[in-house]
Amino acid sequence: MTEFFSAPLSDTPSVPFSALACPLDGAALTDSGASWRCEHGHNFDVARQGYLHLLPVQKKRSREPGDSKEMVAARHRFLMAGHYAPVARAVSHAVLDGLASQPTPGILDAGCGEGYYLRQLATAAPGCQRLAVLGLDISKWAIQSAAKQDPSVRWVVGSNANLPILSGTLDRVLCMFGFPVYSEFARVLHKDGLLIQLDPGPAHLIELREVIYPSLKPARDVTGKVPAGFARVGATTIRYTTDIDGADCIRDLLSMTPHLYRANAEGRARAAALSSLNVTIDVELVTLRKTTETETET
Repeated sequence: MTEFFSAPLSDTPSVPFSALACPLDGAALTDSGASWRCEHGHNFDVARQGYLHLLPVQKKRSREPGDSKEMVAARHRFLMAGHYAPVARAVSHAVLDGLASQPTPGILDAGCGEGYYLRQLATAAPGCQRLAVLGLDISKWAIQSAAKQDPSVRWVVGSNANLPILSGTLDRVLCMFGFPVYSEFARVLHKDGLLIQLDPGPAHLIELREVIYPSLKPARDVTGKVPAGFARVGATTIRYTTDIDGADCIRDLLSMTPHLYRANAEGRARAAALSSLNVTIDVELVTLRKTTETETET
């Protein structure tokens, strides 16, 4: 099953999220036009593409952390071909559920990549609903790509380990195929705010994995585990197949996944020899609610 889904950027209901915090001392950042600054004198310039870089050099683990420019471009091409459109619709539904009464709910995509899911969210929101949206990624290449495509969202280079966001200011946090830091997610969510998490299921891209690996490891169990500070609201499995046509598209799929580096040269060569592939998309969409310390899982 292949569906094509592209979000127009006109009439977007998104407005830039503004409750940002200094990544050095946690103080509120104030927008002064060309830069954002805190009361202690720390200043962060707005890049010419319109995004903010809030990942201090002393908190980087490498010179250019996150996805490379080439990986970001591959992910953009593959996602815009529509192969993950059913996933995007399910994510948008989970995010928007229960927000109709909120005037301008705050939404963070923690590990947003090139912004695909936030662009689809904008088209799924009711016309009268305004969303204060923030896309954050540790890769500057991902944020540059996202900022060029949709200036209505606040795009920030930053880390999930030290979110540059004021505490208790978000209604929703998305973490999709990412690296969750639950203590930080709980800090920035307000009481009863929701974390929407997307993880690969056991059959996710299994046909590609069977090509590139000599044998497959047992699937990691992602069900039933609830992090401290959260209660499970619900979970949905999204599973379907999609046709990947053309060697370039297959290469893009491999390039946007960790399998690009995990596979050996022989495995990558076998993938490069393919001209088409029918693959399974199998993901688990879990919704968690921030709880108080005295609450227990329901």
